Amino acid sequence: MAIFPSKTIAWYTARMFLVRVAAFIIGLTVILQSLDLLSESGKVLAAAGNTESDLWVYMSLRAPQIVQLFLPFSVLLATLVTLATLNQNSEVVIFKGAGLSAHHILAPLMVAALGVSVANFAWNESIAAPANARLKAWQEQEYRKLPKAAAASSQSWVRGGDDLFHADAVAGRGDNTRLSGVTIYDRRNNRLVQVVMAASAAPRPGGWRLNDVRLFDVASGGLETRATLDFATGVVPRQFTTTSINPNYIALWKLWPQIAEQKAAGKPTGILEAAAWHKISGPLSAVLMPLLGAVAAFGLARSGRLFVRAVIGMALGFAFFVADNFMLAMGNFGTVPPLMAAWAPFLLFLLIGEAVLIRTEE
Repeated sequence: MAIFPSKTIAWYTARMFLVRVAAFIIGLTVILQSLDLLSESGKVLAAAGNTESDLWVYMSLRAPQIVQLFLPFSVLLATLVTLATLNQNSEVVIFKGAGLSAHHILAPLMVAALGVSVANFAWNESIAAPANARLKAWQEQEYRKLPKAAAASSQSWVRGGDDLFHADAVAGRGDNTRLSGVTIYDRRNNRLVQVVMAASAAPRPGGWRLNDVRLFDVASGGLETRATLDFATGVVPRQFTTTSINPNYIALWKLWPQIAEQKAAGKPTGILEAAAWHKISGPLSAVLMPLLGAVAAFGLARSGRLFVRAVIGMALGFAFFVADNFMLAMGNFGTVPPLMAAWAPFLLFLLIGEAVLIRTEE
């Protein structure tokens, strides 16, 4: 009943697995970084004032993305190579002859994969997320030198019922919120009735007080000006002061409070919640790879066909990645709940892997 009946065999297989994971991720990172640098180096050096040192800056920002993207694939490839090697050398037969079950043989690999998952999560949230944000800002400036304190745009779009609100600038919070360059697209029954343009706006009970107002009536085409106008709406100041969020650029422990703020402002948070849960389920998928790749080590056919079983294991692994991306896309469309979008593929392929292993080996 022990998880590791033989500590020597457990350490032997786990070490084989971890060495191959490291070899694959280092090799893939070097190759892909070199190819990416060949395509982007011209753009980096084309910016005024950039030198060869900026290429190293680019590599330091791009490499974390590559590691984040290809570490799960490296775990899958390392699993297949490790198990195929053990099978080819008849070590699986020796292990089973010594009394180890299939789960005993896979347990060290899954524990090692859990350690890789924890390291992957820490890498993604502590290193990759800030690097993604910096690289995105640098690319938007076409690799020009960024000022040390670049002012972020406070432009904001808000929807209230059928109406759309746009503000060029937002200042203050709560009752002290002030909007500048306000445009309101007044719609009724999904039809645009009038466009309200104001130089500034301040909150009042039941709506907003607009100053220096121009009213454009869509039906008549007439333009009317007013000094002030009280516009009744359910839109509250908090909806303007909460900015849009890209979860790829924010660590998980900072993302959850921002999701709560968005939810309190009445904004949809399904996409953000799915992305937040996927920040956990994504790295944890490494634990599945030894289970899905087990067909390369075990199977009913013992007389050869090792390559076929390795291909089947690879197909199961890639099928998981396809299902994972598909469910995440469904979560982004709002078709499935965020929790299901993040965790359903993991649980489904966990059951598939266990069913195959129990049916064929246990």
